Amino acid sequence: MDNEQRQKNQEKKALAGNITAPPTNSFNLAKATKSILAGGITGGLEICITFPTEYVKTQLQLDERSGVQKRYTGPVNCVSVTVRDYGVRGLYRGLSVLLYGSIPKSAVRFGAFEELKRFNVDENGNLSPHKRVLCGLGAGVSEAILAVTPMETLKVKFINDQTSANPHYRGFFHGVSQIVKEQGIKGIYQGVVPTILKQGSNQAIRFFVMESLKHWYREGDPKKPVPVYVVGAFGALAGACSVFGNTPIDVIKTRLQGLDAHKYKGTIDCAVKIFKHEGPRAFYKGTIPRLSRVCLDVAITFMIYDSVMEIFNRHWRWG
Repeated sequence: MDNEQRQKNQEKKALAGNITAPPTNSFNLAKATKSILAGGITGGLEICITFPTEYVKTQLQLDERSGVQKRYTGPVNCVSVTVRDYGVRGLYRGLSVLLYGSIPKSAVRFGAFEELKRFNVDENGNLSPHKRVLCGLGAGVSEAILAVTPMETLKVKFINDQTSANPHYRGFFHGVSQIVKEQGIKGIYQGVVPTILKQGSNQAIRFFVMESLKHWYREGDPKKPVPVYVVGAFGALAGACSVFGNTPIDVIKTRLQGLDAHKYKGTIDCAVKIFKHEGPRAFYKGTIPRLSRVCLDVAITFMIYDSVMEIFNRHWRWG
């Protein structure tokens, strides 16, 4: 009875503070389902808001210096040219691919992190600094393998194809069927190694920064609630840290997933050729649009997730 009462008290405190209760050292289906569902809702809403900056970032990274005059002089010019040639809707080309993938990606990310966190917090409900990194890393690797690699490969191929003189893909399902038909399953699983490196480092950095800032704000008291606007500010900072930490990996990943991926033998060969033919600055192509997107993305993501979880905690009676 003492243990049961203690667990109930911990859950009540967690509900009041919108945080996850200390671990029970056993899998809880209700809590896992709650985290996964909240993550999926978060992913769908976030990508609809931030996709244009992802589009611009990808275009700039694909605009290689290969002896041919570049199409864009910068992010503003990319937006201008796209709107001129295709209208405002042109900035949303390829959205369906990311929308189909963002929901499971975010669901896996938050579901994995919450479960890893639940098994690693101490008796006070806090994560130690090194465990913040490890839980974030685990969440990033999980989403890279289960959702991000195929989604990102399709996104890059679709954006690359739809800006060519003669687009080959008529839509999402036609594009997927053609890629699988021509290249096999590996056609939608290109760049898995750099994607794991990117997502693993991304989430390790973001969750570490976010959890550390929340811990600082709460002054070590996990029961203290964090206002949603503060969560947004912390998320923007966490996103900026991840951008400066792993944009070179993102550039390599994008090249390996594009229609010209055959030019590279692998991750190392891609990095060497970029450095040799385009110089070290090429590893930071698209940093500005990626910075604007990621800061907004991470801020919105954590704000939405915390808000959805707060609603779930108030009304979710199962488990």
